[in-house]
Amino acid sequence: MAYQIPRGCQDLLPEDSYAWQSIERTLREFCYLYNYDEIRTPIFEHTKVFKRENDSSDMVNKEMYTFQPENSKTSLTIRPEGTAGVVRSFVENKMYSSPDLPVKLFYMGTMARHERPQKGRLRLFNQFGVECLGNKSPYTDVETIVLAYSILKALGLKDLKVCINTLGDEESRKNYRETLKRYFAPYLDELCADCKRRYEQNPLRILDCKVDHEHPCMQNVPKISDYLNDSSQEYFKTVLSLLDELEIPYEVDPGLVRGLDYYTHTVFEIVSLNTEMGAQSTVLAGGRYDNLIPYYGGPADMSGIGWALGMERLLIALEAEGIELEKKPDLDVFVMCLDESARSYAFQTLIELRAYGYRADMDMNGKGFKGQFKAADRAHAHYALLIGENERSQNMITVKNLHTKEQTSILRNDLIIYLDDHMESEHHHQEDSYEKNTL
Repeated sequence: MAYQIPRGCQDLLPEDSYAWQSIERTLREFCYLYNYDEIRTPIFEHTKVFKRENDSSDMVNKEMYTFQPENSKTSLTIRPEGTAGVVRSFVENKMYSSPDLPVKLFYMGTMARHERPQKGRLRLFNQFGVECLGNKSPYTDVETIVLAYSILKALGLKDLKVCINTLGDEESRKNYRETLKRYFAPYLDELCADCKRRYEQNPLRILDCKVDHEHPCMQNVPKISDYLNDSSQEYFKTVLSLLDELEIPYEVDPGLVRGLDYYTHTVFEIVSLNTEMGAQSTVLAGGRYDNLIPYYGGPADMSGIGWALGMERLLIALEAEGIELEKKPDLDVFVMCLDESARSYAFQTLIELRAYGYRADMDMNGKGFKGQFKAADRAHAHYALLIGENERSQNMITVKNLHTKEQTSILRNDLIIYLDDHMESEHHHQEDSYEKNTL
């Protein structure tokens, strides 16, 4: 029987893995510069970690993979996003007691949501995110936005726009929720079933509805900016002022509320303006949350902020702008065994090459001379080592440069020195050519 991958999932094949690794290196490098440390949390948590009381988000209500192990009363859920597990760990491990707050963490891993698969939206997907926990400052908000923007720019993306909004503090949100309920009440029968549910749980989420976004009532929705108290207005004003000073381009979007209920104050998205992205143009998104740390049992006055990006969607954005990512690297050396009696000698040479940091391989299936040369060519090897009985008996190696076709015989003991000299020389030559071509 031939098995197929489940709907909404995809394999990461070897030829694609190098692009992922190059992105992950960039992500790690920026986190290192910004003093973020990696955290790895379980792929599943107790369901209540995600399913918080009266949560109106589609992720919680419709998209979670929840299961109950046999002979267990515990309900578990495969993580649909990264923030909840990170904050749970922050509280459980009492990281909030650190004398050097905030605690700055990053994660990367697989998430699962049962939604309709489409371009840039899979059921099993990979996410990278950062969480800055333990303080509340507009400077921290801006730092996280700058980190996100800098990463995307470093990867080569140009067609970007930062969208930003504020949801205010709890007092402002309460006033705004009451206003929205009064506003939407006359239209409730005309709205979708999800919006009817959101009306009771969190009317802000109606603003994010994909079904009713063209309903006439959406054109004159009251703006949250008119219901912010003085402290919330001042907080957001400082955030925008800092972005202006750093020359980070942004657009205030009053309709931006984000898809999760725990956000307060600053929320933001970075979207691709490239038309090839279609409906899935959001590359990265996040915001501040005042109530999540207390929810898991942490200090009542502790806040956090974070953002996340989907790796698959990021790759689509890079492809849309024609940005080429790292491909499988060429092989440094291919060891060719010309006589069966020399196979052990050739194999020892192969292992020694790797011990000295050379990317090397050889045929293990007893292919003929022609077949081995084809394998070396497919691997784009720079050098071939020709090893037969003559080389073995004299403790020699024949080295062939597969670019210039030059060939020479050397003592095996001199092999590493020879390659160090010649590979470095070739590397410098390539750099010189690059410099000439870019001047």
